[in-house]
Amino acid sequence: MPITVAALRETAAGERRVAITPEMAKKLRGKGLRVLLEHDAGRAAGFPDSSYAEAEFADATGVLAQADLLACVLPLDDAAYAGLREGSVVVGQLRPYGAAERVAALTARKLTAFSLELLPRTTRAQAMDVLSSQAAVAGYRAMLIAAEASPKFFPMLTTAAGTIRPSKVLVIGAGVAGLQAIATARRLGAQIEGYDVRPETREQVESLGAKFLELGVSAAGSGGYARELSAEERAAQQQALAEHLKSIDVIVTTAAVPGRPAPKILTAAMVDGMKPGALIVDLAAEGGGNCELTRPGERVEHGGVVILGPLNLPAGAPLHASEMYARNVFNFIELLVHDGVLQPDFNDELVAKSCVSHAGETRFSGG
Repeated sequence: MPITVAALRETAAGERRVAITPEMAKKLRGKGLRVLLEHDAGRAAGFPDSSYAEAEFADATGVLAQADLLACVLPLDDAAYAGLREGSVVVGQLRPYGAAERVAALTARKLTAFSLELLPRTTRAQAMDVLSSQAAVAGYRAMLIAAEASPKFFPMLTTAAGTIRPSKVLVIGAGVAGLQAIATARRLGAQIEGYDVRPETREQVESLGAKFLELGVSAAGSGGYARELSAEERAAQQQALAEHLKSIDVIVTTAAVPGRPAPKILTAAMVDGMKPGALIVDLAAEGGGNCELTRPGERVEHGGVVILGPLNLPAGAPLHASEMYARNVFNFIELLVHDGVLQPDFNDELVAKSCVSHAGETRFSGG
């Protein structure tokens, strides 16, 4: 019997992505695998059942009962794991940090679970790096939200009523999301700056046509993330940044590290110093926000400055986000299937470091 690779309709609030697209279903079938989906699993992403020529369909109970490998975008409800057979494999963004009950449910059911957020940030892992692919979507959408919510035009306009000067936009954090936000702001015609405490990002920021904001603080860390600033470095950063923000129209913040609260970069005092009509879009809202005044999922107005804390931005562009995510999942599945047999090689760093549970043993120690 061929291995059954399956996916359900996502149930998290507002989630519209799907873990297996028609393109990836075709590729999985080409590998000799059976593809089984819950009815309407891809509809919200723009993929009706009729677009899956290479897949079979069942209700959720049937999918869980037959799945050898279940791919998901976000974690299932803990109760759903009971519907999977012992020894089945789960692959997706399982959000294991601070989720002891979820990890315990996977372990108790003797499931082999891989959380793709835990993949090492290496060259070999890039093709399955869901954090990067979905961050690109989030950065793009964050800047579109900013352009829509700002009371000013982004580009310079010359009209019969006079010339409109371009908006001054600052992107804080030059990871994948930040760089995509910079590129999008540039396309929209804004006067754009980028800032990151990692000095090696200067070249990337400038390659996109933005000015790199130099505040005199360097905090290069490991794994592609910034290290935590010392108290002295943070004070110097905040003093220099506060002065600069007085002239900025739009700020998009993107600084986040998985498993940790988002660093607080913008203080209430900094916001107090910004001009009325300025806008902050805090892409790190799910981790508590880069701004002290951010409320996840809400719009806050403070002294004439608006702070937005949007959540799950990739779900707002579900078709392309799903296509990128499904390719990541497919590339990871290739590490698990050998000669038609589902046989993870735990000597492979990518497999071992992303594993949350296996054979009744918890393998995640990150809390």
